[in-house]
Amino acid sequence: MDIKERIDYLRAELHRHNYRYYVLSNPEISDKQFDDMMRELQDLEKAHPEFEDDNSPTRRVGSDINKNFKQVTHKYPMLSLGNTYSESEVTDFYERVRKALNEDFEICCELKYDGTSISLTYEDGKLVRAVTRGDGEKGDDVTDNVKTIRTIPLVLHGNYPSSFEIRGEILMPWAVFEELNREKEAQEEPLFANPRNAASGTLKLQNSTIVASRKLDAYLYYLLGENLPCDGHYENLQEAAKWGFKISDCMRKVRTLQEVFDFINYWDVERKNLPVATDGIVLKVNSLKQQKNLGFTAKSPRWAIAYKFQAERALTRLNKVTYHVGRTGAITPVANLDPVQLSGTIVKRASLHNADIIEGLDLHIGDMVYVEKGGEIIPKITGVDKDARGFLLGDKVQFITHCPECGSKLIRYEGEAAHYCPNEAACPPQIKGKIEHFISRKAMNIDGLGPETVDMFYRLGLIKDTADLYTLTADDIKNLDRMGEKSAENIIKGISASKEVPFERVLFALGIRFVGETVAKKIARSFNNIEEIEKASLETLMNVDEIGEKIAMSIIGYFANPSNRELVERLKSAGLQFARSAEDLSGYTDKLAGQSIVISGVFVHHSRDEYKHLIERNGGKNVGSISSKTSFILAGENMGPAKLEKATKLGIKIMNEDEFLTLIS
Repeated sequence: MDIKERIDYLRAELHRHNYRYYVLSNPEISDKQFDDMMRELQDLEKAHPEFEDDNSPTRRVGSDINKNFKQVTHKYPMLSLGNTYSESEVTDFYERVRKALNEDFEICCELKYDGTSISLTYEDGKLVRAVTRGDGEKGDDVTDNVKTIRTIPLVLHGNYPSSFEIRGEILMPWAVFEELNREKEAQEEPLFANPRNAASGTLKLQNSTIVASRKLDAYLYYLLGENLPCDGHYENLQEAAKWGFKISDCMRKVRTLQEVFDFINYWDVERKNLPVATDGIVLKVNSLKQQKNLGFTAKSPRWAIAYKFQAERALTRLNKVTYHVGRTGAITPVANLDPVQLSGTIVKRASLHNADIIEGLDLHIGDMVYVEKGGEIIPKITGVDKDARGFLLGDKVQFITHCPECGSKLIRYEGEAAHYCPNEAACPPQIKGKIEHFISRKAMNIDGLGPETVDMFYRLGLIKDTADLYTLTADDIKNLDRMGEKSAENIIKGISASKEVPFERVLFALGIRFVGETVAKKIARSFNNIEEIEKASLETLMNVDEIGEKIAMSIIGYFANPSNRELVERLKSAGLQFARSAEDLSGYTDKLAGQSIVISGVFVHHSRDEYKHLIERNGGKNVGSISSKTSFILAGENMGPAKLEKATKLGIKIMNEDEFLTLIS
């Protein structure tokens, strides 16, 4: 056997033994035999670099060479799931699916693993790319780090498609998490809050040798591609298990709502015996064809939902209530508590949300209060042990009347629970909060700037709003505390580079109330520039897909404020992108210009979301309800009878998908 043959043999054997040990938990050889083979392969590869292979088993030990992560666009967007917390909401989901499909369907029930999402791409049976979820459209390429995770196969076996994507969750097992925190405690380092944070932080380390030492695990739960073996999601995962992937054996395929509840109730108890953290159940329509017909909302698929387990509860003492001012001026009361262990973390503070919650709880300083984690993430007070009250009970908690930062009298808008500080032009936390939002990664993504730097620049009078960032020079900041010449130059370069950030992210960065990342994209793709948005009427804004009256009124209110219009003008003068690029506009037509179109039914050639995109790309407007202003209805099978009746009554044309595709072809 020559050198190349020996290397190939060792690689194949190590891949096979790795799969048997880490995925099947059924090893054939001892740890020493495995280590001896690995050392032999490492020596041979070092002596013969001409036989290098990115998917060699030796890559699992990692490298101590630091690498920056590059951003990669997902071929298929990684959307989040809608959350439910009650059986009635699960029932609502089931009924929505039943009515929308109007045919038999199966539900795949899975555990919701509490880790960090990952997307793996395989070509010709080899792992070529691993990308984090990121913002759903783009994520970080963490391939080198993922290759250190033993339960993720580098090379597949069996009858797999030539190219596909598989998604899952990267986790840190409880035992590894506890050991890691013991080590950090011994070295007097800050502890990880929970296994999810530990897994996420580990995956983003730039030294893959450290990643390898952290013993991360992975469960894969969704297969995507053009030539998948089956129409069934469950069946595809069973096939993937044959190729070498670690697929949970806790999945069940069911047909009835009662079977869904039986699965939920069983795992609500049994999950506590699992080696990794879970926080709920995921329910997915099993048929991929039915998934496509159900489509997506702006943020999540209509064919899947996450049921979150009820949170753990702990009892502790309320010591005082402080108040936080957010970037929108919203005042959030915060309970300061005796430290208490809850869902694997130490809790010292919890949100009280608003004045109505405080009043409803009848809170007093010194009360023993029940603390839960909403969705097992954000601590909140849910009750008071009034039987524990004694003679030393403190004052009743009264919500403040004036801003704790600037002293302005608080206001409360009709129909809203929160109180607000109206002094948005001069209240320091609001100003700094707007700047911090502006520079954040999903907005302008300005390297070198963070909350501490913003706070320093603001205190020193160097910036009073976001537009002031673009007047800064390196000389202005290079002599500041902990700021050298190189750091100053990097910040100025980052500010300058942000002038290339596309229109939709600039719109999000403005911080208009209710205009989040997804809404900003919808608006930016429906108007050519900021001037059109400034002049848009309420009706025009509400014609944008999924923009309701509340969001539309907020946009109109923002541009009605002279100081906001002045800020936008200053940012435009600084060179920011306040119009759609030529590249973005390419491929658009005006074939449907001025037409309002309603989509109804189940389609064959494209999903509902794809048809919505085609309508927008050809100048049309997607509207949700039929009126006399509707131009036509794009109808698939099983169109709703109420819509059909209303369309007939109003004399509105009904067009099938073949006619529509011919119209825009």
